[in-house]
Amino acid sequence: MTTQLDLPEWFGSIDVYLFDLLLKRRITHQMDVLDAGCGGGRNLVYFFRSGFNVSGVDQSDEAIGQIQSLAAGLAPHLPSSNFRVEPVEKISFADSSFDVVISSAVLHFARDDQHWHSMVKEMWRVLRRGGILFARLASSIGIEDEIEPIEGRRFHLPDGSDRFLVDEQMLLATTASLGGEWLEPLKTVVVQHMRSMSNWCVRKP
Repeated sequence: MTTQLDLPEWFGSIDVYLFDLLLKRRITHQMDVLDAGCGGGRNLVYFFRSGFNVSGVDQSDEAIGQIQSLAAGLAPHLPSSNFRVEPVEKISFADSSFDVVISSAVLHFARDDQHWHSMVKEMWRVLRRGGILFARLASSIGIEDEIEPIEGRRFHLPDGSDRFLVDEQMLLATTASLGGEWLEPLKTVVVQHMRSMSNWCVRKP
């Protein structure tokens, strides 16, 4: 008799493209993982259950409290100090501390170009050589004619939200300036002309 795996229990609400990296074995148990802007930890359930060395930062006290509680239940081997109340642009971990940095639905909350780049540079700083930066973020790709400019790269979207939006050229230019290598091609999903979400997945050579 076979036992059916409870996928939601094992993987939580993990981003499908992060799940794709796991299936491709781009992320393995030997890697140290940081979720930058981790929230309550929706992307980390599998990593906790599987014994990964996981850390997280978020500027919300409530979110860090939630993720510390989640980790205490699923990964008691992890110290609570792995999870810190701090903004992504001011990460307190040392240079080259992680093999994987996750940024899921965080970068599009940037106030302006300077704020966006400061978050990216901090995530890149704590990433080891050979490490992976996985970012899922709102973009203008595919909905260029349906967004209303606010200021700079901030736009009002058809779904009613205001977001900092990147485009393909910006992601290509930023990857080049960092000296990064594309690990996966740029992938974008347009959700019923309401918003557009892109995946930026690069390696630090």
